[in-house]
Amino acid sequence: MEVVIGILAVIAGVVGILGSILPALPGPPLSWVGMLLLYFWGGTNGQGEEMSLTILLSMLGVTILVSVLDYMVPAYLTKVTGGSKYAERGTMIGMILGIFFFAPWGMIIFSFLGAFLAEIIFAKKQSSEALESALGSFLGFLVGTGLKLIACGIMMYYIIVYL
Repeated sequence: MEVVIGILAVIAGVVGILGSILPALPGPPLSWVGMLLLYFWGGTNGQGEEMSLTILLSMLGVTILVSVLDYMVPAYLTKVTGGSKYAERGTMIGMILGIFFFAPWGMIIFSFLGAFLAEIIFAKKQSSEALESALGSFLGFLVGTGLKLIACGIMMYYIIVYL
């Protein structure tokens, strides 16, 4: 049973890392579930010590914080650079399309192009304004994704340590 729990924890950690990039999967919560599995089913580190409740709850706090910031940072940076909701939506649509074309680079390029085109077409902005808005939206996406990747990477580290 311990082997099955260990495998499920690693799968949750890996899917959590993927979910940090892919919009359909909740990355940090999935990684935290991997830690939770090891906590309740007796994962130990190299010295035979079990995972502490402090580590588990700290990572829960990080998961909640990163999940909230993932929604706030892109909206804030888009707003600061004069972007509209269209830029945010264009970024997400572009990223989803980019998954199918030249991933992961397609995700980056298409998310920027999606924001830029959405600002020109739907918000009726000039190209210089649309470029600034697209850069803000794109930067927000990168910051949010980066925070999630860092958090999931740390949780994956703990999953591996406590296998």
